[in-house]
Amino acid sequence: MTTRILLVGCGKMGSALLGGWLDQGIDPAGIVVVEPGGVPAFPAVTAVAGQDSIPADFAPDVVVLAVKPQVMAEAAAPYARFASTAVFLSIAAGKTLSFFAERLGDDAAIVRAMPNTPAAVGRGITVCVANPLVNTASRAGCIALLEAVGEVAWVEDEALIDAVTAVSGSGPAYVFLLAETLAAAGAKAGLPADLATRLARATVAGSGELLRQSAETAAQLRINVTSPGGTTAAALAVLMDDKAGFGPLLDTAIEAAARRSKELAG
Repeated sequence: MTTRILLVGCGKMGSALLGGWLDQGIDPAGIVVVEPGGVPAFPAVTAVAGQDSIPADFAPDVVVLAVKPQVMAEAAAPYARFASTAVFLSIAAGKTLSFFAERLGDDAAIVRAMPNTPAAVGRGITVCVANPLVNTASRAGCIALLEAVGEVAWVEDEALIDAVTAVSGSGPAYVFLLAETLAAAGAKAGLPADLATRLARATVAGSGELLRQSAETAAQLRINVTSPGGTTAAALAVLMDDKAGFGPLLDTAIEAAARRSKELAG
C-alpha cells in the first residue's frame, strides 16, 4: 500500500494503529510520526519531534490526529496547511467535526472516529462520521487504515458518536470491571484469590471469544448456559432484576458516559 500517512501523536492508540499499518504491509517509508518522545518500537518509521521538522517534501494523503483531546486545539491547527491534499482522521474523544473545521479550515475534509482499546490486539471496533468534503476515495482510505486494528462502522448523524463513545469507546472498561468484580466475588465466596482471578479472566475472555465466533445472539448464548432452576438461573434472577439488576445499572452508566461525552464536546 502506498498511502502516505502523517501520524500526529503516538501514544497507546497511535502505536496500536501504527503497528497495525505495518503489519498490513504499509511501507514505513511513507509514514511520518510527530511525537516528541520518538517511537523506538518502530525504528523503520521516520519520527520527528514537532510539526516544524516534517520533511519539506512530504505530502501526506491522510493526517491522523491522535493526541490527547486536552491538547488537540493547539496541536491540530498547524496541520491546516495540508487541507488541500489530505483527509484528516481524528481519534480524539469529544472533539467534533466543527471543532476541527474551525482549526483546519472550512475546506478541510475531516473524519471523526471513535476507536476502542482492543485495537491493541487487532480486535477493536471504530465508528466514524465524516463531513461533506470527504470523498469516496478518502473514506475508503480511512477504512483501510482503521481496519488494520479491527472492525469499522459509520454513522451519518454525528450526535450518535456520544452513544458510541459510551458503548464501545468506554465499553472495554466495563468488561474489565466485570472480570475484576467477578474475581473479587469469587474470593469472597472462599476461593484462593489467584484462582478466582484466573477463573474470572479466562471466563470473560473465553465467553467473549465464543460470542465473537458464534452465529447465535448474546441472548441465545445466555439461554444456552442457563438450566431451568439451576445455579445460573439463580444468579441471573439477581442480575436481571427489573429495578436493581445489571440492565438498569448499565442504562444509567451509558447515560452518564454519553452525557459526559457531550460535555467534553462543549
